[in-house]
Amino acid sequence: MDVVTGIKTIFQTENDVFILASSGSGAMEAAVVNTLSPGDSAIVINGGKFGNRWGRICRAYGVSVREIILEWGEPYAKEQLSEELEINPDVNAVFSTLAETSTGTEYDIRGYGEIVAQSEALLVVDGISGIGAISCPMDEWNLDVLLSASQKSFMVPPGLAYISFSKKAWSLVERSTSPKYYFDVKEAKTSMRRGTSPWTPAISLILQQQEALKIIARFGLENFISHHRILGEATRAGVQSIGLELLSKRPANILTAVKTPNGIDGEILVKTMQEKYKTYIAGAQDPHKGKFFRIAHLGYMGGFDVITALSALEMTLEDLGYNFQKGASLCAAKEILKENWK
Repeated sequence: MDVVTGIKTIFQTENDVFILASSGSGAMEAAVVNTLSPGDSAIVINGGKFGNRWGRICRAYGVSVREIILEWGEPYAKEQLSEELEINPDVNAVFSTLAETSTGTEYDIRGYGEIVAQSEALLVVDGISGIGAISCPMDEWNLDVLLSASQKSFMVPPGLAYISFSKKAWSLVERSTSPKYYFDVKEAKTSMRRGTSPWTPAISLILQQQEALKIIARFGLENFISHHRILGEATRAGVQSIGLELLSKRPANILTAVKTPNGIDGEILVKTMQEKYKTYIAGAQDPHKGKFFRIAHLGYMGGFDVITALSALEMTLEDLGYNFQKGASLCAAKEILKENWK
């Protein structure tokens, strides 16, 4: 399978997709430097570490940023974005994330596309953790720049990033004056027409991606997304059944962020699961360290990974003195997995 073709299928786009030898942050920088110029203005939806990163990259290249800072886990409605664009009619781009990895929150990208398409602005979406796990058809939803990376639902190690530009976005690419060299997509487009890349490709990762795309193709994209939904629903049912509270009001199917129960040290919880029970979850990032933890269910993971994580979580919580009905999380998760097992 041609890797570019496979990625276009997952992006659900007819636009070119470019492969960058970088982490996802490289694609984020490429999105900014290729579409905007110093002095341009942008709205940035910042609901966590990676929304924050959009603002930092824009400022580094002289873009004026109107930053919408949300409480971690809070949604942002398309009506709110519409109001912002009315107040800032000359804005050049809106930057958002599909799924904020630091909080496990999904944003209303379809709604944002409806709103931004009525303006001259571009809608730029970080789909690094969300693409493949959450439906996000680039063309149908009027996304102007969509990007992702290899290490999440694309199921290979970090080191490749993927980015695509709409026709509307290319009009800004042609007149962008931001400094760029390695991430110049006009160079990438010229090279693509010759069947090559402007810089040394990460060949070993591309070959791995080719194999992973075959797995996704055997699933079928719709089933692959459904697989992530089932894992997310099972995990959320499990933690809630033992009295734990979700962080996100609009949880994504990439991971489940769970508030640390009162009286429990969140950092010790994560450390115990990792060191004693050899089950690796993530803690909260600054400035919320210890306040919640994150259970991933993305990519190669399956139902038994959810069961393992919940089992280790229950044993850890028992060690730390939390009172709950033992085994309840497993029963709740298994009911969902049993109904949807394939």
